[in-house]
Amino acid sequence: MVGSKVGDVAEVDQAAYALAEGLLAQQLPDRWLHVQAVASQARMIGAALECVDAARLVQAATLHDIGYSPELADTGFHPLDGARFLAARDFDPTVVALVAHHSSAVTEARLRGVEGLDSFTDDVTATRDALWYCDATTGPRGERFSPEDRWAEVRERYGPGHVVTQFLDEAGPALRAAVARTEERMLAANGAQST
Repeated sequence: MVGSKVGDVAEVDQAAYALAEGLLAQQLPDRWLHVQAVASQARMIGAALECVDAARLVQAATLHDIGYSPELADTGFHPLDGARFLAARDFDPTVVALVAHHSSAVTEARLRGVEGLDSFTDDVTATRDALWYCDATTGPRGERFSPEDRWAEVRERYGPGHVVTQFLDEAGPALRAAVARTEERMLAANGAQST
């Protein structure tokens, strides 16, 4: 998987799917539903936006939550645990970085006192924004949500004072900006297709 220019997108997609399914489907079935829906959205966005690296977006979307698997839990911080697992298996460094930094993970890591994300590059790209968008618009069991409804659901689930709620308070501007940029790109792409 190293540096895969992703010649055969379907093959890479299938490998990521099989890995994520093996780590999540049995032990964390709701998480697996979420991941499948995030990946499905990533496929649609990747097909619609030329500025997005579609293959890497779909692969990262499929793998973004594998760090929740009890088999991978090392630090207990799923973006980092997932990224380290993938890096140790020579996955594409861009995909690994997308997994490490998905949905402003750096903010939550700081709040939790978790170190190690800085070993993965966090490039602000259309692909990264699209991954954040897909995660922010997908509920815990794969439901479609507006970003604001998704974040309200997370706040309700964790409650006030929880580190995840604090994270949403701090990361809100970055999350909203990534979502807005992706929505703008999709509108522009739709406008270009209709002309």
